[in-house]
Amino acid sequence: MKVLVTAGPTREYLDDVRYLSNASSGKMGYAVAAALAAAGHECVLVSGPVGLAPPPGCEVIPVETTAQMRAASEEAFADCDGVIAAAAVCDYRPAVRVAGKIKKDGAPVSVELIQTDDVLAALGERKADGRETPRWVIGFALEAANPRENALQKLRAKQCDRVVLNGPASIGGDRTAAELIGPRGEVVVHWEGTKPSVAGDLVDWIDAWVAAGRPA
Repeated sequence: MKVLVTAGPTREYLDDVRYLSNASSGKMGYAVAAALAAAGHECVLVSGPVGLAPPPGCEVIPVETTAQMRAASEEAFADCDGVIAAAAVCDYRPAVRVAGKIKKDGAPVSVELIQTDDVLAALGERKADGRETPRWVIGFALEAANPRENALQKLRAKQCDRVVLNGPASIGGDRTAAELIGPRGEVVVHWEGTKPSVAGDLVDWIDAWVAAGRPA
């Protein structure tokens, strides 16, 4: 298969030197890309800014902003069989980006934020475009409160086939605990271990699921 993977954070600039972002390291997405390549799949990795070496055997498309990630992902998705969306996209951006650098003058500063593009929802909307068999979509959900309920809502709202649910403890670390959530909110499988080992388990599950005809 040819698979799109999104990884890492995105940045939304307040001015030319300051930005909003999050603590995503990109380790999970990069581990997934490496596992896909190791399993013999073709992988296109759309990556936000991270301090990681590109996984061998993957095409890497670097991006910075959420809009850039959406544009690159939609273009790559047209030629892929599925997507594993592990990126931690910045959900908000300043309504106005200031040219140059905002000067510190001791006065309070207010910033109006607006929502950014929804990369995963855009891919979910396009998964059947031009295809007899729709592309498959696996999302990631990092949830703290009501995690399974929120993960199921994300799955349905963004037209995912499955969602990988994990928690805040996985941010930036080398290990993770994750549940694969199905379309009825059921826990399909639970994984725990290093991010490369969980990524390998996820790719093995996808291979078996696709080989079985992608049962609901």
